[in-house]
Amino acid sequence: MSKLKSFIEGLPKCELHVHLEGTLEPGMKFQFAKRNKVKLPYKNENALRAAYDFDDLISFLVVYYEGMKVLQTEQDFFELTYAYLNKAHSQNVLYTEMFFDPQAHTARGVSFDTVIRGIRRAQLQAEITLGIHSQLIMCFLRDWSAEFAMSTLLQSLAYKEWIIGVGLDSDERNNPPDKFEQVFERARQEGYFLTMHCDVDQQDSVSNIWQVVRDIGVNRIDHGVNSLEDKKLCAEIRRQSLALTVCPISNSYVTDGTKSDAILAMLAAEMRVTVNSDDPAYFSGYMNENLICVQKDVQLGKPELVQLTENAFESAWLPRASKDRFIVELKNYVTNN
Repeated sequence: MSKLKSFIEGLPKCELHVHLEGTLEPGMKFQFAKRNKVKLPYKNENALRAAYDFDDLISFLVVYYEGMKVLQTEQDFFELTYAYLNKAHSQNVLYTEMFFDPQAHTARGVSFDTVIRGIRRAQLQAEITLGIHSQLIMCFLRDWSAEFAMSTLLQSLAYKEWIIGVGLDSDERNNPPDKFEQVFERARQEGYFLTMHCDVDQQDSVSNIWQVVRDIGVNRIDHGVNSLEDKKLCAEIRRQSLALTVCPISNSYVTDGTKSDAILAMLAAEMRVTVNSDDPAYFSGYMNENLICVQKDVQLGKPELVQLTENAFESAWLPRASKDRFIVELKNYVTNN
């Protein structure tokens, strides 16, 4: 394992499923709380980490949204984003597409402008100082109204050059993709790429994945593990060359396991599956840890690890020439290792 661990750590990577708010490490949370005079219900970082005892998506979301209240200024969002990009760079992530949840901030009085300017400044700074490239995906919260999502979409248009696509996350119960069909159709008309979370082992998981594939017409599926329950659905996902952004360590916190066997099955079925970190500060694992986790679980070899990584670069919302440049770097690494 030590040789494969080193191989994974050095592998040039692409991450397509990471929530910036989910990269808020306990130390930074306390730092921002002190600076912004926000009282946290925990004595110290250890007590806060002890609260990260999730057994399903809902118990995670409660702690996740509670933590966001420390994010109040443009500088907070700058530091949050730069810290993630610095960590990703340290794990040889060359390119990342990051989610952010503006509604979770505007609903508590933090302006859209404050949020996105802090993030954008960090992206530019990280590209200059670290050489890591990134793009931004705006997510809507599915447990809030479609009207609020539409108003947020319209608000985003002033910053359209800074946002590559839109997504859908949060509590999936009784909030099917079709609830947001008009919002996503307008987003498509505005030139945004489309993705949606189809969380693991949720109520109506398979029918929701069919909705995103048939009704919404997404360019990518976040999670989507339950597609394996329907052979016709898998065939349709494969026909459309839709990527699935799977997050194994995250799965182990909110379901009954990492679903690494599903990742292996998707590879065998020639589906465009990728491995990502999701909310790494809450689930104790960035890109390296997630790839190592899957490797250990199902004994992946170098060819499978490279395929997962190439899938990610192929599925990035980038011009062909940019994808090719990253893939050449990946292949050069493989040749020399």
